[in-house]
This record gives sequence, C-alpha cells and structure tokens, in this order.
Amino acid sequence: MLEISSLFLFFPLAITLHNLEEALWLPQWSKYAQKFHAPVNKDKFHFAVIVITLLAYLATCTFMFLPQILVCKYFYFGFLGAMIINAIFPHLVSTIILKKYSPGLITGVFLVIPSNVLIITYSIYNKVISFYKIVLSTIVVGTVLLIMIPILFKLGKKFISYE
Repeated sequence: MLEISSLFLFFPLAITLHNLEEALWLPQWSKYAQKFHAPVNKDKFHFAVIVITLLAYLATCTFMFLPQILVCKYFYFGFLGAMIINAIFPHLVSTIILKKYSPGLITGVFLVIPSNVLIITYSIYNKVISFYKIVLSTIVVGTVLLIMIPILFKLGKKFISYE
C-alpha cells in the first residue's frame, strides 16, 4: 500500500516531467507564439526551468520534513496550486488560441493537474490545510514565481551558453 507521505512525492515527479517537456520543445515553439510574447532563448529558459524544478523539490522536502512550519506548508501547497494554473494558463489556453500544441500541455493536463488535485483533495479532507489557505498560498507563490521568471531569464543569459 502507498504510504501517505509518498503521495506528496508525486508533485516533484510531475513537475520534473512537465518541465522536461517544456525544456525540450518550448524554446522552439515560442518563436511561433510571438504575437503573445517574445521568443524564449534556450539558454535562459533551461536555466529558469532548472531553478523552478529545484524549488519544487525544496518545497516538497521542507514540507515533508518540517510540516509543522507553516511557511513550508504554504510554499508547498501554493506551488501545487500555481502549477495547476500554469497547466491551464498558458498551456491549454495558448494551444486553443494558436491552434498549435503548446509544449507542457500533455504533462500539465494529464499529470500535473490530476496529481496536484489528488494531493490537495487528500490534504483538505484530512485537515492538513484548508481550501482557503491553498487559494491564498497559490496567489502568493504564483505571483512570486511570475516575478522570478524574468529574473531567472536574465541570470540564465549570464550563466548558461550552449554556443
């Protein structure tokens, strides 16, 4: 039988596979989506994806080992919620609007959303966290991640160069 703590490990697995899908195909795809945002350079994007994936692992580890520390719990569940939103906006919406597959859609819709919803549902049912606190955490963590992305792109341009 699956240990309950193992359930929380589905998040880093799902985000790793999701970010791998994005890393492989999103930089090239972003040239097609120029009417919505500037194309994403592979170097910058890979750096940002690595950092965000590592943050997901950090959020999971700190919550699993220090669940009594509220900031760890809110960071983890906020990240779960932010990734659910990420699967919808931009992946699902851009696929519909552009009529072209957005890298990250399959893993987002069929892996990230179901696993994160399962974790959240289990956690609300077992009073690990309330729905209200998940919504609030999602807004805070999602906003922080959105602010971090352009910063990570600048750092990626500075630290990574494939050419």
